Amino acid sequence: MRGGSAASAPALAEPGSAGRRWRDLRTRALSALILAPVALLCLRVGGWIWAALVVVLAAGLGWEWRALTRRASAMLALAGIPYIGIAAAALIWLRLDPRVGWGNALFVVLVVWASDIGAYAVGRLIGGPKLAPSISPGKTWSGALGGLLAAALIGALIEGATLRPATVAVALAAVAMAGDLLESALKRAVGAKDSGRVIPGHGGLLDRLDGLLAAAPVAALLAAALGPGVELWR
Repeated sequence: MRGGSAASAPALAEPGSAGRRWRDLRTRALSALILAPVALLCLRVGGWIWAALVVVLAAGLGWEWRALTRRASAMLALAGIPYIGIAAAALIWLRLDPRVGWGNALFVVLVVWASDIGAYAVGRLIGGPKLAPSISPGKTWSGALGGLLAAALIGALIEGATLRPATVAVALAAVAMAGDLLESALKRAVGAKDSGRVIPGHGGLLDRLDGLLAAAPVAALLAAALGPGVELWR
């Protein structure tokens, strides 16, 4: 949904604008091809390997949040502790279920990734009206809809044409997009374009994981409501 998700693209493109719209695609794709398999491997192994990765990422996210808010109010700076901490705990807790932990955590990750990719592709391809121009001028309604549709596709692939998986996926994607907007609002409030430069083509960890930070706690609450051993999409 962000410049890497629901990016802006004028309805009537100027000559050469198509190249500019996709100029970061190669860098983004290469970064994803390197980082995604590592994350998925850690998630598959689970246990302390997954927990260690989450803790390391949480530390990096906290560092970026502190850097962004160093000139902001103390309340805003401290808000990053529960925001990041709760999401990290949710991701670790989701994976702990011995029967469905792998599937549930993977479902959340894939839904967030799909919504990001769908929003990026559709937003840059179609463009159109802005979703929240006062918060993030790059996000478009077409990108948001593309992200939701991509998430619904992930849900549909879980159990064919069953409605519930797609509904859960769309709900989590909507929450992830809200997290994306929240991070955009934070950057606008402090006058920053990106949260960092640790991931080529994506910016900082907050830029890449903002949706997961919002979706993970919601997924954990749903898993707790469903009970142990139950898939999120049941």
